[in-house]
Amino acid sequence: MAKEDLIELKFRLSDGTDIGPNKYDPSTTVASLKEFILDRWPQDKEIAPKTINDMKLINAGKILENNRTIAESRVPVGELPGGVITMHVVVRPPVFDKNNEKQLSKAPKHNRCGCTIL
Repeated sequence: MAKEDLIELKFRLSDGTDIGPNKYDPSTTVASLKEFILDRWPQDKEIAPKTINDMKLINAGKILENNRTIAESRVPVGELPGGVITMHVVVRPPVFDKNNEKQLSKAPKHNRCGCTIL
């Protein structure tokens, strides 16, 4: 594959920090991208995914499916030739069982902001 056929991506986390940019083959799956993100997730983050199913990748407002490739998931509108494509990473909040809910209710409450895609 020619070097110019590679797609350059960076991944924006909810706090505005980025992972990347790095170049990927268009045949790379979304699941592989999530593995890459999981391996490079900053250790100092309060919320971190444990598996690739704990996160969603969003490109141009579209949630990407794990089994699709980058080429299948691209939204070429607004892309600049040779430019870096920024994909947003959203982490699902952890699911608590009944035992954890009691502990959570005793924990101090923190104000958090969220991101909404319209």
